[in-house]
Parts: sequence; structure tokens; C-alpha cells
Amino acid sequence: MQVRTRVDSVGGSIVVAVDGIVDLSTVGRLHDDLARAVRQHPGATLVVDLDAVGALDDAGLGVLLGAAAVARDAGGDIEVVCSRPALLDRLERTRFDRAVTVRGSIA
Repeated sequence: MQVRTRVDSVGGSIVVAVDGIVDLSTVGRLHDDLARAVRQHPGATLVVDLDAVGALDDAGLGVLLGAAAVARDAGGDIEVVCSRPALLDRLERTRFDRAVTVRGSIA
């Protein structure tokens, strides 16, 4: 399975919606798509919507952390939106939520 991203503006926020399985075989695509979004919106806080992600491995968490660092270097940031309990639990257990803001909804 591959990962797909879509960039939209929702209520004044730039939202990168991620769909698919984020693992070692797909993180390259996610990395490229997030880097492109950061370059296209320097200084903005990008909202990465993970609600359509079926699985997220450690490589995917690393890509999200790296994208947050790049966004912060450009004067922006990355926040993650996720309402799926299993994925929220993973973000808490790995302490990802201490490095990147995790919200339950885009609004």
C-alpha cells in the first residue's frame, strides 16, 4: 500500500491530510510531501491530519519529527490532528505528543 497526501486550506489553516500506511516503504514519499508543504508555506503552522492513516511505524514518527524541526527552522511549526484512539495511544506512549502538539480535531 502506498501513502497519499493532499494539501488544503481549512479555516485559515494549511492542512496536510495523510492517507494510507506510513511505514519504512512509504516514508520517503511522506517526507518529500511534507518538505514540499513546508517550503510552499514558510512560517506557517501546518496541520498534519492522520485520521486516514491505517498504521504509523517508528520511521513515520521520525519523518513527522523531522518535518516539525524543518518547519520550526523556517519560522513555522507542525501540529498533528488525530481522533483515532489507537493512534493517539501510540503518540502518547512514544511521547511524540511532548515534541509535537497533537489535537483531536482541525477546528
